[in-house]
Amino acid sequence: MANKVIGAREAIDWIKDGDTLGVTGAGLRGTPEYLLKTLEDKFHEAKSPRDLTLFSVVGHGAFDNRGDARVAYPGLLKRFIGTHPDTCIRLREMIGRNECEAYIFPQGPQMQLLRAIAEKGPGFLTKIGIGTYVDPRIEGAKCNDKAKAAEDLIEVVNLRGEEWLLFKSMPIDVAFIRGTTADENGNLSIEHECNWLEVFELANAVKSSGGKVIVQVKRVVKNGSIHPHHVVLPGVLVDAVVICEDWEHYHMMNDAVAFNEAFTGNYRVPTGAMAAPKETISARDAILRRAAMELWPGAVVNMGFGITGGVGEVAEAEGLIESLTLTVELGLFGGMPGKFPNFGAVINAEAFISMSNMFNYYHAGNLEICFLGSAQVDAHGSSNVSKFGSRVVGPGGFIDITTCTPNVVICLPFTSKGLEEEVAGGKLVIKQEGKIKKFVNTLDQVSFNGEIASKNGKKVTYITERGVFKLLDGQLTLTEIAPGVDLEKDILANMEFRPVISPDLKLIDERVFRPGRMNCFELDQ
Repeated sequence: MANKVIGAREAIDWIKDGDTLGVTGAGLRGTPEYLLKTLEDKFHEAKSPRDLTLFSVVGHGAFDNRGDARVAYPGLLKRFIGTHPDTCIRLREMIGRNECEAYIFPQGPQMQLLRAIAEKGPGFLTKIGIGTYVDPRIEGAKCNDKAKAAEDLIEVVNLRGEEWLLFKSMPIDVAFIRGTTADENGNLSIEHECNWLEVFELANAVKSSGGKVIVQVKRVVKNGSIHPHHVVLPGVLVDAVVICEDWEHYHMMNDAVAFNEAFTGNYRVPTGAMAAPKETISARDAILRRAAMELWPGAVVNMGFGITGGVGEVAEAEGLIESLTLTVELGLFGGMPGKFPNFGAVINAEAFISMSNMFNYYHAGNLEICFLGSAQVDAHGSSNVSKFGSRVVGPGGFIDITTCTPNVVICLPFTSKGLEEEVAGGKLVIKQEGKIKKFVNTLDQVSFNGEIASKNGKKVTYITERGVFKLLDGQLTLTEIAPGVDLEKDILANMEFRPVISPDLKLIDERVFRPGRMNCFELDQ
């Protein structure tokens, strides 16, 4: 075979006006930043290519103007199809200004849509998203006016007496994919990456569409140098290989580091030093400690991006962590998931799989409990994580995980913007109330449908520093209150609706508000 190594600009010249570009990655993990920068530079120089559609399964960026933001210019970007634009400032603002069409999908269906495209099928059929903003009867995943005036990419299908959502297939013309090493034939390995992501699935969809697959790597080796077990993308699916010489800037392992071998799984890291319980407790700690009480030894768990990443630390301090299997939707089992800006990377992982296979696992209902954040909750337990006013954040894997997991734990501070609290003497002290209420009559967007969850018998718990709510008979029900908190003044007065109050209302376990181990799990010694 011919040597497939070419320059970045030569590869970018393959992109034509109106093409759909698919890009691997999550944050900066697996993101071919050098290719994206080269595309950005060409547009500034030549005003070409134009009117692209960006197909971005997870979203690329680190709350700055890297990643997907590099194509976020009027004239260059016509349409964005993705799950999490919030990490790309210029893209998020472009969507808010209605300068491109914005379709914000759940992560799992968009991931699995690649397989449907590769098979030349009509699309991906699923129940994920029914009753949320993704449902065509609500918003159809169209998150700004420009998208609302454009075509429908999702439709409701009745099949064998049940309703499904069909995420429609579309051609993808060019793929930007990242790996660590390629040989001259294009066989690709990812030994310096912290996730498998959608490398094979995207390349297969693009080749099925008659398109071009371009991979960005740190290095190229002689044919036959990569062990066949380590090849994640066969060279027959690769059209060009581009070497990123400045990998410390444009080929970072994740949002925080250029490279950390601990995230590759090549060795195990001592973690005992992390297990000491905190000597002081904050209001945030109280949320996490009470949330951890929902765990049990042996549980298979997902802990989301943001506040709930700290639940793992509590479980470790309580001696529970070794019995749990923590998972990350990017395709990781076991070990300790990193928190922002290392979210998506894991130390001491037990297994790496592709992101598509991880969502197959989640969609099958094999995940037992999940811990996720929220921005708003209504009286029926529905939740919003995806849009705040005109700011389109996106749900990532939230919709998939909450739909398919039998035990859902949603964690959030009771109010926000200016909130000041402390824990003292085993009680919560509210020093200054937040200006924004989280428990509202009307959500800015429905990311989780509490009424459907209740009908399906799902166990849903909402944990704040002031109280614990349960979803009972389709209604948000207050079941526990924090010591030191006044029901009327501190809880009900700061909600836009009055929840059901359990006749068995009790105090949150006082151990949550006292330093040291809670010792709330029966562990085998």
